[in-house]
Order: sequence, then structure tokens, then C-alpha cells
Amino acid sequence: MNKKLNMAVTAAVLAMGATAAQAGITIPAGDWTIDIGGNVNTYYTNTNFSSDMESNTKGVLTHDNANEISTGLLPSAIGIGGKTRQNDLDIAFQFTFFVGANASGAGSGGNGSGGAQGNSLNIRQAFMTFGDKSWGSIKMGRDLGVFGSDAILSDMTLLGVGVGAGGAGSSTLGRIGSGYLYADWVGQIQYSSPNWNGFSFAVAAREPWANNMNSDLGWDGKVSYDWAGDVSGKVWAGYINQKLSSGVGAANESDTADAWEIGGKVNFSGFGLVGYYYDGKNIGLGNVAGVTPLSGLFLGNTGKDHDVSGGYVQGTYTIAAANNLKLGLSWGESNVDRGVNVPGTDDFKSESWIVGAYYPVTKSLNLVAEYTSAQYDNIGFAKNQDGDADTIALGAILFF
Repeated sequence: MNKKLNMAVTAAVLAMGATAAQAGITIPAGDWTIDIGGNVNTYYTNTNFSSDMESNTKGVLTHDNANEISTGLLPSAIGIGGKTRQNDLDIAFQFTFFVGANASGAGSGGNGSGGAQGNSLNIRQAFMTFGDKSWGSIKMGRDLGVFGSDAILSDMTLLGVGVGAGGAGSSTLGRIGSGYLYADWVGQIQYSSPNWNGFSFAVAAREPWANNMNSDLGWDGKVSYDWAGDVSGKVWAGYINQKLSSGVGAANESDTADAWEIGGKVNFSGFGLVGYYYDGKNIGLGNVAGVTPLSGLFLGNTGKDHDVSGGYVQGTYTIAAANNLKLGLSWGESNVDRGVNVPGTDDFKSESWIVGAYYPVTKSLNLVAEYTSAQYDNIGFAKNQDGDADTIALGAILFF
């Protein structure tokens, strides 16, 4: 296990070079070592919506300005994990509990339930692993999916807010739906290879998507190569596939949902660069009310005869003389091509620019300031129904 929880989000923080505690609370327990750790984050966000993002007649929003106190892309979390070595096997388990700071569950439009009724505990990780460095490891349970995982774990807004502020929910979106599809937390049986001088691969059988009417499993995997040195980095390529069924009996029609991805990142002399691209079909529809309707968010929201594509580029610079203050600029977009010609409709696009500053006050505490400018074309596929959402986010994230 990772010294800090083996949480996917922690791996992301360390990979980004962000300042965080390098170990959680470690407790010896007989043959086992128990790790406890996690994060707490809270942000003030002000989001200004314009054009058709304002109108409740479009089923999007009921206000043009939203002020919130909420968590960012990462919900706050606490994780409990354990590891041991038995019979020449490394054995481990992990449970992680996530929760948001926004008690109302809605924006400042006043539609939330308020108080303690508007939030929920979400157990996103519950898995075991066993293996050995000589032949690899097997993971069984719920964890971050393989496809799309490097895209989100390389996103600088993992420490912040990104797009998606000002709407309902206990977390924002970072670049989900505006640069990459959400890897999601899914039940899976995954094999990860050993690391052969930087080269490795992983493959997994995934639980079927909820709107899939048959019992076929999903499959995803990736290959990657990483290297160290004065110029360090990583390149990867991934693929995901699942058979779809649109109904039962005479109405039953089968098709395939799939997508591929390619990405890379490099770090040198304080600079960090990330580039990522994905392309797929019959995959990645999403509808987050009040945020980014039909924006190509989620792998599991599928539908026949549409194409998705997108990607992002990101540059960061860490100023060593300023206590490792990290500055970042990121651009990305996601596209949904309906593949059908219906009068009054058109293809959807979500595009955004994000500027961020991430300042480590201590090895555990980071202050965050971000500005996000997002543009949406043909919201909900409605032709010429466009809008903007500009967000200022100020807050902090604490790792323990």
C-alpha cells in the first residue's frame, strides 16, 4: 500500500508534486500495519452564469449568480487501510469514506433541503489486493476505474475546484466533462503487472453500467511507461469497451460502447506539462442539473449512435523561492456529436480555461485560489442555446 492510504487521490497529489503529509497515522497491529489518513477541503465559490445558463425555461438554472461554501473536486475523506506479508504474498485492504461540505446540496437559489438533511456519506473505495512484485497484483472490490484514471490524477484542479461550481452536489467537477471522461469508482477485478524498468500495464473486468439491459461486463485497461531523472515523466494509452443492449424481446438491439485515450506528462526544473486526448462512441453522456447538461461526463451514461471526444493541456510552474508556490494554466474541452439530424438540435461542446495558484503553508495544508471560465454550446443539444459560467474559488485543502 501507499504510505499514505493507497488512496488514488493521494497518489495524484504526490504525482502532481503538491505538498501533503507523506504518511498517515500508522498503527502496528500484530502482523498488520494499519494506516489512517485523508483530507478536508472547503472553498468559497462565486459563479456568474450568463446567457441561457441563467434561464429556468431551459431547465438549467434559476439564477445568474451563485455563492457557495462547498468542497472542491475532491470530497473530504477519511480512509482506513491495512497491509501485511503472508506466505510470500503482499495482502492489503482499503475503505475510504467521502463527504461534502455543502449541507444544502444545492446552490444559492434556495432549493436545498438545508442543515443535516442535504449531505450523504459515500464509500467510494472498498477493495482488497494481493500479489508480489515478481508477478504483479490483483485488486478486487470498488476503486477508481482504469480508463481515465491518469487524466484525472494529472489534473491540477484535483487540489481545487475547476468547473461545476454553483450547482447541486457535494463536489465540483475539476475537468470532468471539460477535458476528460470520469473514471468513476466501480466494482472491478483488476490485474496490474510488475514494473519492468518503467513499463507496466493493467487490465480489469468492470461491473456493467446501470442502463445496460444485459449482463455483459465492461473491460478496460492501459499501458504506461514512466521514467525518473532531471527530466521525469510518464506516457500512457488506454481503452474501454462494453456491449450495450437497448431493450428486451423484439425491441432489443445490441451495440458497443468504447473509447480510447492517450496522454503524457513531463516535469523539469520546476515546470510541469500535461497533454491528454480521448475519443469514443456510444459512451459518456451526462446531465448534471445546473452545471453542465449533457456534457460528456460519465463513462456509464450511454446511448446509441453518438460520438465523444476531447482533451486538455496543462502547464504548471513551482517557484522554489516562494515556498514551492505552484502556478498553473489549463485549457480543455469535451464534445458530444449526436450522430442524428433532429431539427432544432445540434452537437454539444464544453470548453474551459482554468488559472490556479496552490500555496503550501505547511507540508499538510495548501491554500488554493482558482479562476475558471467555462463556455457551453447547444446546452442539452438545443441549437443556439449557449452559456458561460465564470467562477472564482478561494479555499484550502488539508491532508493528514
